[in-house]
Amino acid sequence: MAEITLEHRRTALLIADFYAEQMSKLEHARSRHCVEKTVAVREAARKAGLLIMYSATVFRDGYPEIGERNKIFVPRKKSGAPAVGDPIKLIHQALRPADNEIVIGKHRVNAMYGTGLSIVLRANNIHTLIMLGFATSGVILSTTRYAADEDYRIVIVEDCCADFEPEVHDFLCFKVLNRQAEVVQSTDLIKALA
Repeated sequence: MAEITLEHRRTALLIADFYAEQMSKLEHARSRHCVEKTVAVREAARKAGLLIMYSATVFRDGYPEIGERNKIFVPRKKSGAPAVGDPIKLIHQALRPADNEIVIGKHRVNAMYGTGLSIVLRANNIHTLIMLGFATSGVILSTTRYAADEDYRIVIVEDCCADFEPEVHDFLCFKVLNRQAEVVQSTDLIKALA
């Protein structure tokens, strides 16, 4: 693997949809120690002075953000389950944000679409976006495609991402996402941040 070089002042870390429920129970995340590796990545990013952000999908009571044609979210709206409006309540306990870190509540799979994420990145002159989280086939894929079209350099921390289907994760990381992003391991990224 090629050495990773990062300009810290121009780099941000996005811990995307790192939900407590999925990352604690999902075998793909547990067997690969995604939580522990992500904690280590975040600590290295904090020491390096990176802008650190989090995202989680949230809705208002009654789910007014979900239209009847939205195939992904309509089942949630029809479930009768109460909506969660605070993204921090969804983030894994081991990765709760510090007071100065940015939390993005989103209403779609993509962390950039319809949120303030792009504004924060531009305002802070960020050119490189490091991403990790759940699900590889969801927020990681969707945000990577969008960010690539916005001309960001994208780094995906493969061993800090998980999906319901490990073979889908592998296919996306090593056959699809690597066309628009650098797909790296957490140990290599931590070395680059040191």
